[in-house]
Amino acid sequence: MDKVIIYSASWCGFCHATKQYLDKLGVKYKELDIDHDPKAAEAVVEKSGQRGIPVLDIGGDIIVGFDRPKIDQALKAHKIS
Repeated sequence: MDKVIIYSASWCGFCHATKQYLDKLGVKYKELDIDHDPKAAEAVVEKSGQRGIPVLDIGGDIIVGFDRPKIDQALKAHKIS
């Protein structure tokens, strides 16, 4: 199971910023593009209760949007990075 999954789209600026932040931290992640993967789009709504992106699944913790403090907290809690 992937420890970090990001649900994103190519047109989403906050998605790009989130991926750049994870790259800067050296965090490996699996990216699922909701525009090209209907199951990923369904998973976003299922996990977050909304359609907004990015949605991160960090060890089962769901984070909506590019929220650095929450991302850092989840990475630390799951000993990632």
